[in-house]
Amino acid sequence: MPAPNDPHDQLRALAGTRHAGDSGAPTAAPTRAAEDPGEGAPGRGRVIFVGTGPGDPELLTLMAVQSLADADAVILDSADLATILEHPAVTLKAGVVPDCLGSREDGKPLTPSNRAKEVLRLANRGQRVVRLVKGDPFMDGNVADEAAICVKGGIDFEIVPGVSSLTAVPEYAGIALNNAAGIHFVAATDGSFTKAQSAQWAPSGTLVVNTRVDLVADIAEAAMSSGRPSSEAALAVLGGGSTAQVTVLTTLVQLAESVHAAGLPDHALVHVMIGPAVEQRDDLTWYESKPLFGWRVLVPRTKDQAGPLATRLRTYGAHSEEVPTISVEPPRSPQQMDKAIRGLVEGRYEWVCFTSVNALKAVRERFEEYGLDARAFSGLKVAAVGATTANALRAWGIEPELIPVGERSARGLAAEFPAYDPSLDPINRVFLPRADIATETLKAGLTALGWEVEDVTAYRTVRASPPPAPVREAIKTGQFDAVVFTSSSTVRNLVGIAGKPHSCTVVAAIGPQTAKTCEEHGLRVDVVAANPSAVELADALAGFAADRRDAYLTKGQVVLKPSETRRGARGRKRTT
Repeated sequence: MPAPNDPHDQLRALAGTRHAGDSGAPTAAPTRAAEDPGEGAPGRGRVIFVGTGPGDPELLTLMAVQSLADADAVILDSADLATILEHPAVTLKAGVVPDCLGSREDGKPLTPSNRAKEVLRLANRGQRVVRLVKGDPFMDGNVADEAAICVKGGIDFEIVPGVSSLTAVPEYAGIALNNAAGIHFVAATDGSFTKAQSAQWAPSGTLVVNTRVDLVADIAEAAMSSGRPSSEAALAVLGGGSTAQVTVLTTLVQLAESVHAAGLPDHALVHVMIGPAVEQRDDLTWYESKPLFGWRVLVPRTKDQAGPLATRLRTYGAHSEEVPTISVEPPRSPQQMDKAIRGLVEGRYEWVCFTSVNALKAVRERFEEYGLDARAFSGLKVAAVGATTANALRAWGIEPELIPVGERSARGLAAEFPAYDPSLDPINRVFLPRADIATETLKAGLTALGWEVEDVTAYRTVRASPPPAPVREAIKTGQFDAVVFTSSSTVRNLVGIAGKPHSCTVVAAIGPQTAKTCEEHGLRVDVVAANPSAVELADALAGFAADRRDAYLTKGQVVLKPSETRRGARGRKRTT
């Protein structure tokens, strides 16, 4: 039988032969008809109510992550839950686009029947529907009626418990509930509590209420009517468990006025704590004492590239905003890449070295165009320049043979790469897919070790479009507290598309070369990471902020964020 003429077919045939079983021939996949005699009829749908916790994405449970990975459809309680889906641990099936239930025209939440209508519409198609709910589905989400409607509609449901905001938000606010002299939890997000229920809000113990801003006055009045003194300590927590958390410490009689003064929408959720536990809060405000709490940090990278850095910044209390400074495009001519992919499948290489997630993505996309998968790497040794690239390889099913333990850069990879040994290595070629603007450091290092390096342009980098006008204005006027630069190109490109950051903005650089580029562009560098790692860059910035905070406190001054100073002394450079 003649070989297929289509190069795509040739590659598929090669891959099939390479990964065939003992017989030497690829195994045919069973037909769908044999697997599913009932093809065409929708299966039985299912609804999974998944609790997401109070607001911190790190509080997602393993079961919640798995439920999202298995979902055919995802429905959010509200638009702000979309940030949960940006967490690196969360993956959705291809084609799954989350939908939001929204609210009524008057801004109030939808009724259980209206919420269930959309859920049932999708479940009746045979889909596995995940309903994301803030906090815990039953304790916070008020989904019991919605779940009952699903049962009446012939659809099964499951509950994935989440960390309840009724217990988590007090802890994020520094309230020790074990010292509360008894606790009474109340979920009153729809104003359905009655006088008989509020009569149980006895003057002793601590009251924890999950409610809405427009109901706080009613809550305070009901608490005082139950016998609680008007002078009792009260704490309102807005955005509890998120980097936007705001706490308002007041008294019961002034509670409604103080919350209203915070300026939140009437239907925003708020947690109210009243009683003795509030009075013991002073020494326990751990969350709002984080070194970067409330800082707005500019990250000149795309969201998928900024994952580990953004996650680490969030652990210190910062809110990061990603601004892409480069755009990744295919090479102008695909022939060189196609030839390299064919050589990989034919066994032309001993090693493949990935120096970025973008390079891996470019190779993977070419593989998928040819109908290939990670099995084509069987028998190859694979190197990754750092943890982020290594994790992207693992997500594709490939375990890297080499990740530098010292400097995680092209130079570090070259320093730890094994020399070519003819007695151990049957092939002396290395496939190096990378950007068009990459340096020659790695290629030169591997060549010196005796390897023949095929350096292939996998993608081109071009300057991204300018960010929206409000972001450019925020950069120039000092509304960002810090900017973190992870390469010299991010410095040049950010200045080129958005202008120089304001002088009050703290500038952090991933290494000396990036710091030098910052200075060449007229930026004063405050922070330099000891090692060229995004995570260590976040650690160094947090260390700088902690020293800055301590300096304010030593002088007896109120701790201000950099954006609140606009002008003022810049801190010293810190290397950690």
